[in-house]
Amino acid sequence: MDTELYRRLQQQLDQYSMGYPATKSGVEIKILKKLFSEEDADLFLQMTPMLETVEDIAARLDSPVSDLDDKLNNLAARGLLFRLAKGAVVKYGAIPFVHGLLEFQVNRLDRELAELVRQYFKEDFSNALNASAAGFLRTIPVQQSLEVKHTIAPYEDAARILDKNAPHIVVTDCICRKSAKLVDKGCDKPGEVCFMFGSMGQYYLDQGMGRRIELDEALALLTKAGEAGLVTQPASSQNPGGMCNCCGDCCGPLSALNSHPRPAEIVFSNYFAQIDTGACTACGLCEERCQMAAIGVTEDDCAEINRDRCIGCGLCVTTCPEEALSLAKKSTEQVKLPPATAFEQMVQMAQKRGIL
Repeated sequence: MDTELYRRLQQQLDQYSMGYPATKSGVEIKILKKLFSEEDADLFLQMTPMLETVEDIAARLDSPVSDLDDKLNNLAARGLLFRLAKGAVVKYGAIPFVHGLLEFQVNRLDRELAELVRQYFKEDFSNALNASAAGFLRTIPVQQSLEVKHTIAPYEDAARILDKNAPHIVVTDCICRKSAKLVDKGCDKPGEVCFMFGSMGQYYLDQGMGRRIELDEALALLTKAGEAGLVTQPASSQNPGGMCNCCGDCCGPLSALNSHPRPAEIVFSNYFAQIDTGACTACGLCEERCQMAAIGVTEDDCAEINRDRCIGCGLCVTTCPEEALSLAKKSTEQVKLPPATAFEQMVQMAQKRGIL
């Protein structure tokens, strides 16, 4: 295979989203060779993230529409391009590694790809995730963890995000937990808890990667995720195209955050946990629930929160038998406002990486 071709593909992907950095071992090239034939790679390199019709792409590439239509549709069917159909109009666009190429392999994932991806995360991609942590996903609190007195913005309330997107909610399996199980590193937390909305949800439906559900089932799945100790993380824009429910053992973003000495500094979150030491009985349940190793029981038989590691998910609050834990909102100076749209989110990520 033409290694130079795949290197150019890697370099193009590195311009999107949080990037696709090169490694010393070259595992990122092995992943691309697993996913793309040389013909696939050559066509992808001629695409852009801007959605285009087959006719526009054919005119730009000076290629027959009939030949190109089949090729583009085949790439989209294998999760290598984004495809959006509105009536008779079909458009295609290039996609990043995350969210994109990786997640779109949910129906084709095998042990070989899972092992390659795991190696890539360990070598370098976790650093890319952390570098873009505040721009890609944001942590929002479990609703039951907030006191009624809090005024919750719609973009910080998972139930309202689901309600806003009803009846166009699509649920799919978590690619991270599915991948971890293939390499015997998985956990027993629920797998079908990743929500997609809008055009992204439609793509998942069209490619058979998810199923449409009603609001009541979506809310039930959200509750199940919280009970299982999963951290709710929608995309960083105020109107997200998707919402994940992540665990610390399997999921890429949380695993990357766990490797950082001070996750609270880089994650997008407007809350933090606090403890009433007088009410705490040191039962240790909060320590088990925390996905970020932010809580420990001290020699004084009291739970202690490491503010450098707390990302304000509220999982510790919802199961404290003594109600000794609560969430507090960060100061006005520390509170972050998510970008209004997904486009603004991508622009901000690109600016932070120095691409724009």
